[in-house]
Amino acid sequence: MQGNQQQAYDRGSTIFSPDGRLYQVEYAREAVKRGSPTVGVRTPEGIALAAAGRTRSSLQVPESVEKIHEADAHVGIATAGHAADGRRLVDVARREAQVERLRYDQPVGVETLTKTVTDHVQERTQTGGARPYGAALLVGGVDGGPGGTPRLFETDPSGTPYEWRAVAIGGDSGEIRDYLEAEFDADLSLDEGVDLALSALAESGDGGLDPRSTSAATVPVETGEYERTSVGTIRERVEALGLDAAS
Repeated sequence: MQGNQQQAYDRGSTIFSPDGRLYQVEYAREAVKRGSPTVGVRTPEGIALAAAGRTRSSLQVPESVEKIHEADAHVGIATAGHAADGRRLVDVARREAQVERLRYDQPVGVETLTKTVTDHVQERTQTGGARPYGAALLVGGVDGGPGGTPRLFETDPSGTPYEWRAVAIGGDSGEIRDYLEAEFDADLSLDEGVDLALSALAESGDGGLDPRSTSAATVPVETGEYERTSVGTIRERVEALGLDAAS
């Protein structure tokens, strides 16, 4: 009988167990942990995002595994977990950014955008017939245009937003966060923030980074605009830091 009750809590995405747990949300968190790692770093000069992708074959085009997205001109979003769920949440963020510009003729705040996404995520934890999203996001951008304030947030499958100075989500995120805690400096330049993010990714235990499947982006305070980092630049930085998987 107890086993049948356990299965009931297990199958129902909207049913609390007697100890107050939502098992489907916990399974969604496990799905995030099985994804490739993603790192975000906030510096006084802007936001740095970096992500390691996984290719299933040497025939696969590495650039097709998109983990970092432009949500608005001043906001980037990095995903971990189920790629399709992550893309769906990026679309939610992009629509909200467009609505804000049409309605108020101004860019959406990074915190406002994050909380709109997490409100949408939270609804999936209390709606019958729908499962939670198996993805987490890092939302980073600059509020107030050029010279504004950099902000970095994490979204959780439960629908909870967290603000960070530096954070990792996805596989081996615990080890990567330990590395970030040890190496983070509040006075890092943006270039140093990118290097820290790449170095942290290399701590995931996969034997270094493959520049072809590693992506990065920044949102500098100076311009207040999202900038994608080229594969060539990533390769140069990875080699300069001695993080190349081949080395």
